[in-house]
Parts: sequence; C-alpha cells; structure tokens
Amino acid sequence: MEERQLIYDWNSESAANGGGFDWSRVRVDLNDETLRDGLQSPSVTDPSLDVKKRLLHLMADLGIVAADIGLPGAGPRVVDQVRALATEIRDHKLPIMPNCAARTVVADVEPIVRVVDELGIKIEAATFIGSSPIRQYAEDWTLDRILKASEEAVTYAVSHGLPVMYVTEDTTRARPETLKALYGAAIACGAGRICLADTVGHATPDGVKALVKFVKDEIVGRSPVKIDWHGHRDRGMGLINCLAAIEAGVDRVHATALGVGERVGNAEMDLLLVNLKLLGAHRHDIRRLPEYCRLVADAVGVPIPVNYPVVGTDAFRTGTGVHAAAIIKAKKKGHNWLADRVYSSVPAEEFGFEQRIEISPVSGLSNVKYWLEHHGYDPEDTAACQKLFEAAKRTDRVLSDQECHRLLKK
Repeated sequence: MEERQLIYDWNSESAANGGGFDWSRVRVDLNDETLRDGLQSPSVTDPSLDVKKRLLHLMADLGIVAADIGLPGAGPRVVDQVRALATEIRDHKLPIMPNCAARTVVADVEPIVRVVDELGIKIEAATFIGSSPIRQYAEDWTLDRILKASEEAVTYAVSHGLPVMYVTEDTTRARPETLKALYGAAIACGAGRICLADTVGHATPDGVKALVKFVKDEIVGRSPVKIDWHGHRDRGMGLINCLAAIEAGVDRVHATALGVGERVGNAEMDLLLVNLKLLGAHRHDIRRLPEYCRLVADAVGVPIPVNYPVVGTDAFRTGTGVHAAAIIKAKKKGHNWLADRVYSSVPAEEFGFEQRIEISPVSGLSNVKYWLEHHGYDPEDTAACQKLFEAAKRTDRVLSDQECHRLLKK
C-alpha cells in the first residue's frame, strides 16, 4: 500500500473541499525574538556573545529570515552587543535581516542609526508604544501624546535611512479608531511595516483573524506596507494564534526559542517551525532544530520539559504495551516510515530522533522482547523475558537500561 493511503488527512481534505486553508500556498517570513524579547524573562540568564552568534547561524540554517538583536536604548552594553551581532551577520553574509527594538523616542532610535552608520548594514527599527485604553489610563497618556511621540520617532528613523516597523503594544485590546490613527500616522511618516502585538496574550484565534482583517481592510488596503504578528502565550494560545495570523494573511510572525520571554513567554519558534514544516508551508531544512533548542535551553538556564513536543526526552519514547506493539509490528514490516508514524504525528527521523521502546508497569511482553533484542540479548529467552516482565509489573516507573542489565546479570 502506498504511504499516502495509510493516513487520511482531514487537514488537507478540508482545504481540498473548500472548507479549509491551503497551507501549501503560504509564503510567510519568521522573525526570531529570542535575543531580545526572549531575554526579558525574569528567570533567564543572558547568554554569552559567542552563544548569541552561534544562535544567529542556527537561525539562518533553519530558514528564519529576521531577528531582533537587542534594544540599544537600554545602554552601552546592549549597544556593544548589537554592534557585534550585526557585524556577525554582515561578515558571514547570513541571510538574516536584523532589527532592533526601540521605544518611540529619538533617544532609543539614535543608537541604531549610529551602529548602521558604523557598519554599513541595514537594521530595521522596531519602534513600539502602548495603544490600549488600559495602558493609556495607567500611563496618563493621551492619544495626541502617543501620536506625537510616534511621528517624531518614525520620522527620525526614516530620515536617517532606517527601515521602520511600527509596533503598537497591546494591539489586541486597543480600540479600532486608535489603531487607525496610530498606524495611519506611522505609515504617513514612512513606516514600511506595522506589527500587531498581543502583548499580554489576550487574543483568541478568532480575535486574531478579526484584527488582521480590520487592519488589512481599513488601514493597509492596497499599499505595500507589510503586516507582522507578535504574540504571547499567557492563555496558552501563542502558537495557534501565530497560525491564525498566517491564515488571516500577515507577512511575518514573531516567536522565540522554546517560547522564552516575559511572564510565561512568547509563541514557540521551534513548534511554529515544526507545524509549518509538517503543513508544507516551510520549505527549509530544519534538522538542526534540536541543536537550536538545546543551545538556548543551556544558555538561558531554562530546562526543556520532558514532555515538550519534538525535543523533550519523552517525545518519541513509550513504555506502553499497545503503543509499543504497533511500532514493533510496523518495524517488522521493514518500513521505517510506518514505524515513525503509526503512533506519532511527528516523524522522529526528520528531526534526528528515533522511536524508543522501554519497559514499564504498563508494558507487554513485546516491549521486553524488543528491549532484549536491541541490547544484545536473545529475545526468545523465556527466563530473561519473564524476569524483566515481572520486575516491570512490580515497579512504579520505567525501568532504566542499567536496571534491566543488572536484573539479567543476577
């Protein structure tokens, strides 16, 4: 039987019947916020400059085309790091467009201009300011004040040759008329890109689509201005909101490695890449994804949970009898493709992993025989099978390889 006949895919079926989204037609760029927004997490350690440079190379290898390399308005140390990272991109001709965050004040934009002038490289200024009524009330801001600050900062950046992405913080809780005024002013001042930010993870997928539609219809129209989506996961919807934004027609989405970031973090870049790859919307090789995740986890001090999709240690590991039996039967057919998918929607081999079968209290004899065979023992040795099987039924967890070897030696 052909491989495509073994999985009936409702995802593509709905698109084929006119009831869903055709991901094969997607052309969306990815902007990595790990080195700026990701490092705003209160629990992370700021990685060394060498690690940050390595991360830029991994981003390029994964097909990520833009990266936020810092907020130079924060002080001289950040300016020095931005300069070094921009130099790395320039000297190694990395296919990454760098951008720098900046509050909508000239003092924040000026260091970006200085680095650009020194290095002769383009850096996009991501100027941001709060837009929601709740933020305005807390800050004692008026719309006129926000407009004035935005116009001054964007005009200054554009007049000094910087491409500008104008970001309204808390876009998903801002009034339509406010967004019209702010984005309209920024575009009039020369911003070539606007960013819709779900700063506190408030949006639902339907809310995302409604917002993007409003911005496309009422603000951008037929102009060449690009639209970005930047989302957080306070309600656990960072990833699905990125996909919703792509369906709604944004040009670029932002995310961070492992979802690190302020409070509970941003949308997860690694999971976004996995989903876009499996949907046929990301056409770049992403086999270095585990390296990207491990580098960030080690550098910032945020361990990867064991049950984290794809790169967690349990992602392709089972001790369950029914699951293991199906995988073993698939392997016996001499079909790795089948074994990789019979109990997984993510093919382990494509990410440098393999299905692992272990022995636990819910294992069957098939688990035990498989373990014996793959560790140099006779799988038909009845005494060995029985010893491991009985030990598994007495324990409350998966038996380690060391425990199994020790039991067989007794």
